[in-house]
Amino acid sequence: FKTFPGRVLCKVPCSGEKEVDLAVQSAKAAFKIWSQMSGMERCRVMLEAARIIREQREEIATMETINNGKSIFEARVDIDISWQCLEYYAGLAGSLAGEHIQLPGGSFGYTRREPLGVCVGIGAWNYPFQIACWKSGPALACGNAMVFKPSPFTPVSVVRLAEIFTEAGVPKGLFNVVQGGAATGQLLCQHPDVAKISFTGSVPTGMKIMEMAAKGIKPVTLELGGKSPLIVFSDADLENAVKGALMANFLTQGEVCCNGTRVFVERKILDTFTKEVVKRTQKIKIGDPLLEDTRMGALINRPHLNRVQSFIKQAKEQGAEVLCGGDLYVPEDPKLKNGYYMRPCVLGNCKDDMTCVKEEIFGPVMAILPFDTEEEVVERANATKFGLAGGVFTRDIQKAHRVVAALKAGMCFINNYNVSPVELPFGGYKSSGFGRENGRAAIEYYSQLKTVCVEMGDVESVF
Repeated sequence: FKTFPGRVLCKVPCSGEKEVDLAVQSAKAAFKIWSQMSGMERCRVMLEAARIIREQREEIATMETINNGKSIFEARVDIDISWQCLEYYAGLAGSLAGEHIQLPGGSFGYTRREPLGVCVGIGAWNYPFQIACWKSGPALACGNAMVFKPSPFTPVSVVRLAEIFTEAGVPKGLFNVVQGGAATGQLLCQHPDVAKISFTGSVPTGMKIMEMAAKGIKPVTLELGGKSPLIVFSDADLENAVKGALMANFLTQGEVCCNGTRVFVERKILDTFTKEVVKRTQKIKIGDPLLEDTRMGALINRPHLNRVQSFIKQAKEQGAEVLCGGDLYVPEDPKLKNGYYMRPCVLGNCKDDMTCVKEEIFGPVMAILPFDTEEEVVERANATKFGLAGGVFTRDIQKAHRVVAALKAGMCFINNYNVSPVELPFGGYKSSGFGRENGRAAIEYYSQLKTVCVEMGDVESVF
């Protein structure tokens, strides 16, 4: 199982109507068993799954690197976040409860938090294993079953997760994997026995999923695109802000939905900041993602690489200046010559109305924009259809809290960027979607409340 960039890794048959129905019916049968187990019983099984992932961290991270192209250094972090996610929701499984409400005359009411049924998870190709854990963790903790469809570009590692759940002791079929593209996703969304859909991906696909879900009155969680602002004030710790900007733009070859790709820099430090960012960007080690010192691997495929390159070409045509990178990279190792590599790019002389500033590029391209006042930068930061994330770098903590409160974004960072603790909810505003993954908030999206009213006396009748 070796990585050969630009060559076929494996061939996976797409799931059609028959396979999708089999997966859903299998999950439905497993749900009857799993949903009747106590929270503590589910907890033990999920802890075992987390233990297996933790124990096989290196093997799974290697698989993910080959699956996606990201560096092994990053893949290990993804796998750590994955087992932590399952461990976190295992801990919550035993504490899920309703409440008791005392009513007049000794009567009372109570609520039950109940699972939804068979949930569908549709993942993206940038964090294949991690996204599957982010969706299955809260779903299984609440007592649901899940049918998961990974991206057709990264079909491999989620199958390993399904095997791990089985090894850990979940009922057979509780976490099923189907493979395929849009047609398979459509079959899942329209299946009458599916209770909920959770999707991570593009805005256009998210809109189509909403339309399909609406016909069945099915709840959806949508984690869509972003064009997030990263605001650097002149009083920021420059070294920290530069590191934050690199973290906000170049993780996973820039293929991250919450990346802070619009870097607003206060004008008085613009030149100093830009020079340092360019210097650090040029030092990023590109190449074989399985090597320990590689920090940027290959983009997901040739069409996507071409798309990112076209954004850079258009940016130059619209007046932006390429300060570094943006060109194709050919590693010295001959076995990597067909890989989808490019040098990370920093764009200067950017304006708010440029395509590279307005549209999600989903590649290693940073746009730097100057600003003069706090009021101005907040207004410009919010002038986007997206609202997934935002970041602020400043030593003035009052200013930091004031600015993040004004940002129309679901996930905000102060003096850091792109950290993903499972304890904190993650999700967007506006066209970046709705619903939340991670944290206690996700429990709300994988369960439903039943209210029970108990009369302890005679029924008061008006008849």
